[in-house]
Amino acid sequence: MTVSTTQISGVNIDTAPELRPPHEAVAQDWPGLQAYLAQHGMDLSLDTTPPQFAGGLANLNYLLVVDGKETVLRRPPMGKLPPGAYDMAREFRILKRLVEVFPLAPRGLHLCDEPSVLGAPFQITEFRRGFAVRATLPPSLATIPDIGNRFADTMVNALVRLHEVDPAAVGLDELGRPQGFLERTAEGWIKRALISAEGREQSTCHSLIAELSQWLRTHRVPDGKASLIHNDIKLDNILLDGQTLAPVAVLDWDQCTRGDSLFDLATTLSYYTEADDPLAMHELKQMPTATPGFPSRRELATRYARLTGRDLADFQFYRVLATFKLAIIFQQLHQRYRSGATNDPRYAGFGKITDAALEFALLVARGELF
Repeated sequence: MTVSTTQISGVNIDTAPELRPPHEAVAQDWPGLQAYLAQHGMDLSLDTTPPQFAGGLANLNYLLVVDGKETVLRRPPMGKLPPGAYDMAREFRILKRLVEVFPLAPRGLHLCDEPSVLGAPFQITEFRRGFAVRATLPPSLATIPDIGNRFADTMVNALVRLHEVDPAAVGLDELGRPQGFLERTAEGWIKRALISAEGREQSTCHSLIAELSQWLRTHRVPDGKASLIHNDIKLDNILLDGQTLAPVAVLDWDQCTRGDSLFDLATTLSYYTEADDPLAMHELKQMPTATPGFPSRRELATRYARLTGRDLADFQFYRVLATFKLAIIFQQLHQRYRSGATNDPRYAGFGKITDAALEFALLVARGELF
């Protein structure tokens, strides 16, 4: 991956980690963790209570000081979890090996698969210092010429570089099941859609789920080239250097697997809002891509195809599937709010976002939007 390492004039973004106020952090058994790590030859400093990172809607991440160095503790959300979700051991295995050939992956340092320590398995990983672009551009970046194209290329390059990795070279050739990936992915998210829609009697989601499920089953395409895929590449999962804007880390590897690389691209584009998209889609607030200067979704896909040689003839199916998946992720999070598993106020509006994303997926299926 070719990136600039030259300081950009006038850019000096604060790379201090974004942390939750102490009263908003989800408490953990820090003395219990300290005792556990001591048994494994590691010293956890508790001079201050480890703070929780502000970003993220699912896994809980904390900044620790272990053996005098900043590290990250990552654990699943509290409460009952969907079967197979938030697999810390699987993510740790990926990070432990991938960093050797994909340097943007933080190194895995320690895995605890014993739930008795913190109530769930957890991992400790390397800490990388950088800043993430979220829903809006930092003011100091908004005036930089071609900043939208620069960030779009950062995402495309990360996808291309990851998809070039030979899984066998790092012992990840048994990760996932590439054969039948698209069918399994579609059926899996259809099943999750039905489960997480229970109790939403006043929503239009049931009819939308039924129509989109039928479309996905009717228009399914053969699996394309398999590679390692991240399944969540977007700007807030990429840490950037505060002076050069070069990427320093790609975060959140819990969905990484081997599968069709075009689905990885489609997942990135599912977060990619354009200025003339339906108003409700702007409520996603995932990336500032509706800002003037960012390329369109079609242009981004074309860049990826040019760099990889992938044919986009069947890309509509990937777009519909990835947008359907995004809608159901928000519905699952909203279900956690409805069930009382979380009282995070952000989750209250996720039902509306679910329905908007389902309606958007239907427009893509009808060929009205890319």
